[in-house]
Amino acid sequence: MKRKILTTLVLACTITSFFLVSGCSKKNVVPPDVGGDGSSMSGGNDINYPLAGGGFSEDNLPAEGRLDDSTYGSAGQSGLNDPRHNADQQSDEYKRANGRCSPGLFPIYFEFDQAGVGSSMTEILIKNADFLNSMPNSHVVIEGNSDERGTNEYNLALGERRAINTQQYLINLGVDPARMRTVSFGEERPLFHGQDEDSYSHNRRVDFGLE
Repeated sequence: MKRKILTTLVLACTITSFFLVSGCSKKNVVPPDVGGDGSSMSGGNDINYPLAGGGFSEDNLPAEGRLDDSTYGSAGQSGLNDPRHNADQQSDEYKRANGRCSPGLFPIYFEFDQAGVGSSMTEILIKNADFLNSMPNSHVVIEGNSDERGTNEYNLALGERRAINTQQYLINLGVDPARMRTVSFGEERPLFHGQDEDSYSHNRRVDFGLE
């Protein structure tokens, strides 16, 4: 009887060890040191990712990236016509300009393994804040995303820090914190599925969705 119990315990430990090792073997990225604002200390945050047409100025966004209520109805309206609900079926040009944002809002991007908001994203955040402040009854969900490099757990935490830092930035720009909430999708909802830097750079993103 004792031998059977011992054999069962050894078998259980072996199976548990197998799943623990296999679950962690997907990737291996060492988390960086983290500063007090939740950003990585391993490099600068001022990378400037190109969108279609070049740069992040609204003047450089493609025409389909400059959305208005006449195209999709009320910006706060959730419906099948809202491109946010079928962003994966949009053109690459549209996805680079709009991510999975609601009409009237635009995504911001992050350097690899960074959670701090770079100065190159300031203009977009000011525009987003102005838009949100013009709709005082609206609520927005701030969605943090990462590229696929790193473990699932680490990327969820990274996406959360990106979303929280972005929320704080909008608070500093006068957006009521009661109107905002954050969520992290980590690497689970890539907009681009290539394994190249262009795809990765556009998946390291925060989207803004009206609720």
